[in-house]
Amino acid sequence: MSRSWFAVALAIASSVVAAPAMAQFPGGDAGARPDPAAVCHVGLYRLADGGWVDVAPIDGKGLRWRRLDGSTGRMTQDAEGRWTSTRGWTDRVEGPQPQLGSCAEGRLVFEGQVGERAAWNAQETTFVGHGGVRLKGRLILPPGDGPAPIMVEVHGSEAASALDFNAYQRFAPASGVGVFVYAKRGSGGSEGRYTQDFHILAEDAAAAVREARRMAGNRAGRVGLHGGSQGGWIAPLAASLTPVDFVSVGFGLAYGALAEDSDQVMLDLQAKGWGPDVLEKAREITAATGAFTASNGRIGFAGLEAVRARYGAEPWFADIKGEFTGMLLNAPNEQIMALAPKFDVGTSWDYDPLPVLNALNTPMLWIQAANDTEAPPEATRRRLVDLSAQGRPITVLEYPNTDHGIIRFEIGPDGRRSEIGYAPGYFQAVLDWARTGRLDPAYGDGRFLARAGGTAR
Repeated sequence: MSRSWFAVALAIASSVVAAPAMAQFPGGDAGARPDPAAVCHVGLYRLADGGWVDVAPIDGKGLRWRRLDGSTGRMTQDAEGRWTSTRGWTDRVEGPQPQLGSCAEGRLVFEGQVGERAAWNAQETTFVGHGGVRLKGRLILPPGDGPAPIMVEVHGSEAASALDFNAYQRFAPASGVGVFVYAKRGSGGSEGRYTQDFHILAEDAAAAVREARRMAGNRAGRVGLHGGSQGGWIAPLAASLTPVDFVSVGFGLAYGALAEDSDQVMLDLQAKGWGPDVLEKAREITAATGAFTASNGRIGFAGLEAVRARYGAEPWFADIKGEFTGMLLNAPNEQIMALAPKFDVGTSWDYDPLPVLNALNTPMLWIQAANDTEAPPEATRRRLVDLSAQGRPITVLEYPNTDHGIIRFEIGPDGRRSEIGYAPGYFQAVLDWARTGRLDPAYGDGRFLARAGGTAR
């Protein structure tokens, strides 16, 4: 989700300070590039049975394959040219073992079926976002000459170019849904500086909607916004700036960025077995770290030092992590302030999405991960269900046993989660919402908590 400037500083200084380096440099993946030895294989491969396998680049060596049913694996090639696939994000060599031909062949063998790489009519463009910044974009429409729905893809907090790494730009057109994807400012050849200012990013997304409509012309059917994670703040805000037909959000939050850290701290402590009395004290701590964060350190360290002195000797103090609180509690003040100014990315800490969600008349689909450790869903669930019950056009679909990204997991004997794939039905729900704005009764084991114009199930 959001990455704070001091979390960046601490991650960089982690070799010097004995503090948990939980967060990454915001935009530290801005230099991420597809594996040059494998990028020629990137594409969508159509199988004889009518299905497809998408082969996508990753940050690092190899590739990632995905299917509409949510199955996925990481592919790496050995010296003899044979590909090995590990299940989900694990190191377990199991499940399908796709084999790619040469780059020139454009072929893939998947469980006995031969797939041919599909060709798309992709149109490149440059358009103007907030402040006159020029952004690079791409429109990909499904085959044909009739109107098609179009999803404008809104980034999460990553700074790597979506032109390289967004997979919807291939598999959505294969399912009859067009996609407009763009490189956010400061990435992929787009001008500007990386930022987490939600208002600036929303204006960029609204400009992307207008550019998608212009490029599609009479082929533009339903046009809407689709965002994940941090995009859950930005997509509805963009929809308030320009007309759209739909919004879909995956694993986002319907409350502010500071509350994200506080809820993560509570989850960390509960996982360690601490009770309500400890959680009450921990909220005092997150109030202090949140105030420090929202002011970009301008209020000084008095609040941090006070909670360190009051609770630093408590047995539960070391179990505090969160988005940034654990790092603030453990790093020397001088180190935080020495490094932090270089990495202020303008995060909208004071943004409350409720007024936008309450006023927006655009149909919205929110897909939540029931066991999300990065964006704890409880408060978002309550807020969205309440808004839907009050008549707002919000549908909420939640998947059990999934974490951030709507990713299924297994729990090992050591209590750790192993991520094994996306929830079946998740991709289909996103595509159906773009196509018609209506959802079928069942999408895997997802459970509808609220339906626009209806009741929770």
